[in-house]
Parts: sequence; structure tokens; C-alpha cells
Amino acid sequence: LHLVALNLPFSGDMRADFQCFQQAQLAGLTSTYRAFLSSHLQDLATVVRKTDRYHLPIVNLKGETLFNNWESIFNGNGGQFNFHVPIYSFDGRNVMTDPSWPHKVIWHGSTANGIRLVSNYCEAWRTADMGAMGQASPLKTGKLLDQKVYSCSNQFIVLCIENSFVS
Repeated sequence: LHLVALNLPFSGDMRADFQCFQQAQLAGLTSTYRAFLSSHLQDLATVVRKTDRYHLPIVNLKGETLFNNWESIFNGNGGQFNFHVPIYSFDGRNVMTDPSWPHKVIWHGSTANGIRLVSNYCEAWRTADMGAMGQASPLKTGKLLDQKVYSCSNQFIVLCIENSFVS
């Protein structure tokens, strides 16, 4: 399953699932992509189909392994990944080095186990209000689910996950 970033950073008022769907289509990817975010409807840990959570590796756009499987992201260690494996955007840029993302931080709105944090997910990703807060993770920690709180007015990286495998 591919983990890919949106082509630009976003503040807390994003239509992330739609953006993931649209950018994947424009990139010629045929699978369904969902935002790597907890929402008012779903915990992050359940975004990927149950049948695909254990046996498929999580890879970047170029097929390099970030995680052994979906479940390994949520084992409580904060989604520790190999920092030397780049995360690419749908248009092929490395979000860790490209200046289009000045803040190397990803939004997620979740606990380290992928459960939604209702108090820290920018009002279900509907506000960029400076007073609202969102849970995010600085990539320099080497974790996708590090537990840091930021104002929803910040523009950070948004990841998308291929939520079901299509052969």
C-alpha cells in the first residue's frame, strides 16, 4: 500500500479525502486513497481495509518500504519509520527535502495507536483557526504519530494512504 503526500501543505481546514482522491487520479493511480488522518467518522488505524492491514507492506511512491504492514504503524511506538526512506508527493517530490513544505511536520489528529483525538484534530479538519489545535508529528523524529500539538493555522504535510490493494 502506497503512502503518498499531497502536492502542497495544508492548514487544518482541508478536504483531505477529496484531495487524496483527486491527486491520485491526476497522477494516474487507479487505487483509492484516503487521508492519513483521524476524522469525526473514523480512527486513523481503521482507514485501511481490515483484509489488507497485516500482509501488505506500506511503501512510498517508488515502492521503497516504510513499514512492514499497516498494523505496525499503530503498535504504540509512534509509527517509527526508516528516516532514510523518502516520502514523496503525488507529483514525485521528496517532502523531507523539498522547500514547498517548509515545515517538515505531518497532520494526523491521532494518538500513538491511531485513535482520534477529538480535542486535537482541527474540529474534524474543518478549521484553520489559530485558536484551534491539531495533533501532528515532526518528521525529524522519524515517527508518523509523534504527539505534538500545533495551531490549526499552520500549513503542514498531509499524507494519503492507498486504502485497499488493487492488483
